[in-house]
Amino acid sequence: MTREERLLAAMVEAVDTLVDDFDLIDFLHQLCDRCNELLDVTAVGVMLADPDGRLHLIAASDEHTRLLELFALQTDQGPCVECHRSGTARLNIDLHSPVQTAAFPRFAERARQTGFTTTHALPMRLRQQVVGALNLFDAREQNLSDSDAQVAQALADVATIAILQHRTIVHANVERAQLKAALSSRIVIEQAKGILTERWNTDLDTAFYALRQHARTHQHKLTTLCQQLIDGTLDTTAIRRP
Repeated sequence: MTREERLLAAMVEAVDTLVDDFDLIDFLHQLCDRCNELLDVTAVGVMLADPDGRLHLIAASDEHTRLLELFALQTDQGPCVECHRSGTARLNIDLHSPVQTAAFPRFAERARQTGFTTTHALPMRLRQQVVGALNLFDAREQNLSDSDAQVAQALADVATIAILQHRTIVHANVERAQLKAALSSRIVIEQAKGILTERWNTDLDTAFYALRQHARTHQHKLTTLCQQLIDGTLDTTAIRRP
């Protein structure tokens, strides 16, 4: 495959977030592989932020890089951490330069010990929303060209879109499940109200009030209580009539 074909393949992979069995972890490991192939770097790491804004290491191209990225999180320093906070890329950082690594000397030292000489950090961002950072490491003293930097940011951008798309689908599925559960619960409650109304020869509002009061008093879920009434496992004489 040519470089252009591999780049296109990486873009197409993002479309797979629309399928039901999409594996986010595998997708991000694929992103690491694509970066290795297309950018000719030594190692790659991907960090994502949780809803509280805390970064977590999700994928790395090898064990040494994984440990280095964990060290960055533990010490709360490094280009990746700064990149996520600022939302701007940090490219061509010479890990042997005291000036360029002044904000993260401990990370730079650990990176050098790992065998890296150059690093880059690109934001995974869509408009103003920054979801994480893509980190590139190189054991050789070479900079990213302008075209490679554009490819790297394009990969980070398409990964961001894939991640946000996946979150939207998951959130929608959760909402649908919650709505389905709510509708099912509503049916159970209405049936229980009908049973109690008939047995007490009263109105629906009185029956519903009694069911709610009994559930609260005995710390039961209203739906569970109503299901027990329908199943016949709850004696209605135990419910206090208003």
